[in-house]
Amino acid sequence: MAQSHSGSKSRLDKLEETLFAMILGIMTLLTFANVVARYVFNSNIFWALELTVFLFAWLVLFGASYAIKTFSHLGVDALVNIMSSPKRRIFGIISALACIFYAALLVKGGWDYWAPYANLPPTEGRWIPTGFAEKYRGRGWYETQDIPVPFFLTWLETVFNNGETYEKLPKVVPYLVMPLAMLLLFVRCLFAFKAIWQGRADMMIVSHEAEDDVKQAGAKIAASEGR
Repeated sequence: MAQSHSGSKSRLDKLEETLFAMILGIMTLLTFANVVARYVFNSNIFWALELTVFLFAWLVLFGASYAIKTFSHLGVDALVNIMSSPKRRIFGIISALACIFYAALLVKGGWDYWAPYANLPPTEGRWIPTGFAEKYRGRGWYETQDIPVPFFLTWLETVFNNGETYEKLPKVVPYLVMPLAMLLLFVRCLFAFKAIWQGRADMMIVSHEAEDDVKQAGAKIAASEGR
């Protein structure tokens, strides 16, 4: 069974969990404030919905890589669990290699999607990057629909918009999650492969987590009743 890293949390783990909590908190507050503004004050925070959608995307994409690290992804392990340990390890290695390949494709796709919004060239090649495109159209002037530009991001105008003022937050900011999250996913697939290769894990998914929790709870109840 894959081992979780919940026993000892590193600073990076705590930082990520803090980030997730902050994103969830902001989403909740924005949604609640918008409901109050709409039904109590007959008003509307017009940018709240769009920002909540972007924050949810950040939460999902970063959460996917974090779940790889903690072996928290759900999966079908009915066949794997009836195999012997060596065979299970072999299939774990194969699945890890497949995930690495898939994550590599996502890294390329994430960069190619975000790069034009940063006035940077996307890669060439359909599957494997063969270089950077010489001809491309920068989209640094593309803006979100409603989200205002916070004061601490006004420097983006000089870097991405030739000094012209943004009326709304440029898309280069929310879309940055694409290459970052996909790169992190790729790195964590590599670490998961290393863990399986070294025998510290035998699969990349959680194995009967609910059943284990039920057994642990039952054991605690039985122990308490025995007292």
